[in-house]
Amino acid sequence: MIKAIVSGASGRMGKRIISMINETEGIELSAAFERSDHPDIGKDAGIVAGIGKIGVEIMSSIEDVIDKGDVLIDFTVPEATYENLKHAVKKGIAMVIGTTGFSKDLLEEVKDMAKKIRCVMAPNMSIGVNVMFKIASELTRILGDEYDVEIIELHHRFKKDAPSGTASRIAQIISEVKGINLDESGVYGRKGITGERKKDEIGIHAVRAGDIVGEHIVIFGGIGERIELIHRAQSRDNFARGAVKAAMWIVNQPPGLYDMQDVLGLR
Repeated sequence: MIKAIVSGASGRMGKRIISMINETEGIELSAAFERSDHPDIGKDAGIVAGIGKIGVEIMSSIEDVIDKGDVLIDFTVPEATYENLKHAVKKGIAMVIGTTGFSKDLLEEVKDMAKKIRCVMAPNMSIGVNVMFKIASELTRILGDEYDVEIIELHHRFKKDAPSGTASRIAQIISEVKGINLDESGVYGRKGITGERKKDEIGIHAVRAGDIVGEHIVIFGGIGERIELIHRAQSRDNFARGAVKAAMWIVNQPPGLYDMQDVLGLR
């Protein structure tokens, strides 16, 4: 039985991950924690997640729980994830990271640290989104430079980072296939007299409204036609399901940094 620790246990994703662990054979919640000032400290993690009492108390720090599991699942904020990763590296346990919004420098530091343990890190754990990554890569290769690429992402009003990690990953995949530098070619929204669209531009646009779980649209626009890839998340369960799948997979892998393409065998 794989023992999982969940960080950010009272968050939107933390609660869904706990619920999904409870529904999945072969894995169990061994510990959960939140930031030290959170009002749910001391409460049963199952009750907080809405699945009933499971006998796992939400603790106030990673130090209280790091020895209780085989894998740590973290969907929090960049600074917290960075600190939690330090503890995972020190103890040598596996980790699944779904946090987004890292600065470029912090992301590189996190990736370097994560290679020391068994770690799955992905901006989106959804199986459907990872299939979308694969298809976007293939379409870019097939269509070449004659089709303009625009990415639109929509999320709830509470999301703190923009563009989403998923949109950024799609843009990165496409830029790598095209052989261009995203830092130079990425255009994040447009306003005013912007001039004619450059051939190697990748447009990335963020929408924040209401309770939208997550939607990503990739437009390949040619002359006389366009192709659109659309993924709509109707609940957070698909992200949670992917995270649990990743947790069960990573504990049996050699040390290294992986993503959901590895977990799903899409390489």
